[in-house]
Amino acid sequence: MATNPLRTDLAIIGGALIGAALARALDGCRIALVSQERRRPAPLAAASFDSRIYAISPANSAFLASLGAWQRMPAERLTPVHAMRVFGDDGKSTIEFDAYRAGANELAWIVEDGLLQDALWSSLETQAELELVAPGVCEQLDVDAASVRIALADGRRIETRLVVGADGARSFVRTQAGIAATERAYGQTAVVANFACERPHRNVAFQWFQGGPVLALLPLPGEHVSMVWSVSDLEAERLARLEPAELAAQVGAASRHALGELSAMGPARTFPLRRLKALRSVAARVALVGDAAHVVHPLAGQGANLGFQDARVLAGVLRAREPFRDPGDLRLLRRYERARAEAILAMRATVHGLFTLFDANPDFLKSVRNAGLNLVDRMPVLKNVLIRQAMR
Repeated sequence: MATNPLRTDLAIIGGALIGAALARALDGCRIALVSQERRRPAPLAAASFDSRIYAISPANSAFLASLGAWQRMPAERLTPVHAMRVFGDDGKSTIEFDAYRAGANELAWIVEDGLLQDALWSSLETQAELELVAPGVCEQLDVDAASVRIALADGRRIETRLVVGADGARSFVRTQAGIAATERAYGQTAVVANFACERPHRNVAFQWFQGGPVLALLPLPGEHVSMVWSVSDLEAERLARLEPAELAAQVGAASRHALGELSAMGPARTFPLRRLKALRSVAARVALVGDAAHVVHPLAGQGANLGFQDARVLAGVLRAREPFRDPGDLRLLRRYERARAEAILAMRATVHGLFTLFDANPDFLKSVRNAGLNLVDRMPVLKNVLIRQAMR
């Protein structure tokens, strides 16, 4: 026997970081949040750190604070980045970004995935007008002029005026809505692991371009760092098989022992890297946010930031709509699409351009890119512009 559908103004498909943030940002609206799993608080282990971390921009940390999530994370587990040093692949060229010189308190905050997820989910179960459908797996999505009907695998149904796909790169919503996307593998895999370091990191993030591979060491609380090493798929398999001590030794050598001897704090994990762009971020009664709309290489650490910016802008557009305006009105949703188009295009072009430039091997390109780092390092105005863009 069919049950009556759950009727809402908005259904968000995907309960990870971006979907949960959007739900919190629209507190008071009639929302269904559909997540494949129901999150439970993760144990806070003082001796270890999450293997997946994010560099959250100051603007997005303020956004998360406005949702009440930032304050719920333990302050001792939040690490400000005061400077960033980027090294070319010739062993000599470098560029440094400094928050103090740019007139900012920090360039970013390093935050662990599990803690941020828990903070965002902390009050969802008691949020007014929010129906948590978790666990919930979508099976079918039908859009007509008046509504969107969502069928779940367990027989439940949702009828809503707007559906938001926050369900990642393999987005069910994007596929069901018929929104095309271009996708390409980078031919690289990110190897991530955490280390204790012999020398203090002094809240500095380090990055080394290596003629294709990119190694980053990001500061964690105390004398610890999180590594993201983007390497060829074959090299990633090799690194993932290493004993922790051998991996630490190889990371130490690749980082030119900038932080002295490294000691592994656990096994490495791997994440294949792909580039994705939805050709549209909206359709009739459908909007995409986060990885459902765009996926970029992690070399700039901006993937999560782009998603939170999506949530900020979409929530603002929906809240500011005229009283008569249906939240699924395509004319309204295009305001969101237009507001995000320039920033997404600029970030995609920057990240892909850097990847392509440093992945190329001809000698003249090596000279150009390394000279470019040194040139930009001597142009404080341009560096400040780059910093301000990344801090959004």
